[in-house]
Amino acid sequence: MLKKALMAGGVVALLSTVSLGTPLFSYARCGVNWLRSSANDAMPMEWELKRARQLIADLRPEIESNAKRIAQEKVQVARLEKQLDETDERLAKAQSDIQRLTNDLDGENEYYTYAGRTYTSTQVKSDLSNRFKRYKTRRATADKLEQMLSARQASLKAAHERMDAMLSAKRQLEVEVENLQARLGALRVAQTSSQLNLDDSQLSRTRELLDEIATRIDVEEETMSVDVEYFGEIDLDEPSEEDLLDEITSYFQGTEAVPAGSLVSIELN
Repeated sequence: MLKKALMAGGVVALLSTVSLGTPLFSYARCGVNWLRSSANDAMPMEWELKRARQLIADLRPEIESNAKRIAQEKVQVARLEKQLDETDERLAKAQSDIQRLTNDLDGENEYYTYAGRTYTSTQVKSDLSNRFKRYKTRRATADKLEQMLSARQASLKAAHERMDAMLSAKRQLEVEVENLQARLGALRVAQTSSQLNLDDSQLSRTRELLDEIATRIDVEEETMSVDVEYFGEIDLDEPSEEDLLDEITSYFQGTEAVPAGSLVSIELN
């Protein structure tokens, strides 16, 4: 049963891939990119800066390897220059000897003496021919050496430029990391300052206590004024009916117009 389910799942996946084609793979790539972006966003910036420093430090072996290759190339270029100088000296000597023999043969002598030994004109011509062949071969060799030297010098110059650019870029990266470190430090200090909550609970409790005391004093003072107003001195005079009528008339006149009939009915009562 499980085997059949696995086979069915594989068939469905295959059909989905065939039918959906590129969109399915694009969704997968989008998901992978999203996971990578989410992972990067979740990492603390302090950790990312440490990783950047490590990447810069990892450049050192590569720089040292390139520096070694440049040093080896400089040695090879120096050897080529020396070899070319020696070849040029030999060519100059060979050209001088060929020119001497050519001049001698222009005299059409039968014998020629060189370094205390005598040679026939045929021997001299044969030697001149051999010298000329060697000269042309050496000249061709010198031309190839010059081409090789020119190419390797250009390559060495380009390598020096690349090395300088790499070192300059490395120094720039180091400066940028230090700048980002300083900015992150300032940001963390600002965040800490804004999130610093001072404990003012004791001050609040003291304020509440003083407010409660003031309220109690206000209540006591109001209570005393009420007691004095209502329960203060004893009234020794009996209230008269005339005073009562005057008080009623004054009261109603102060609030609204009282009909005359109302006052009469009050007096009768």
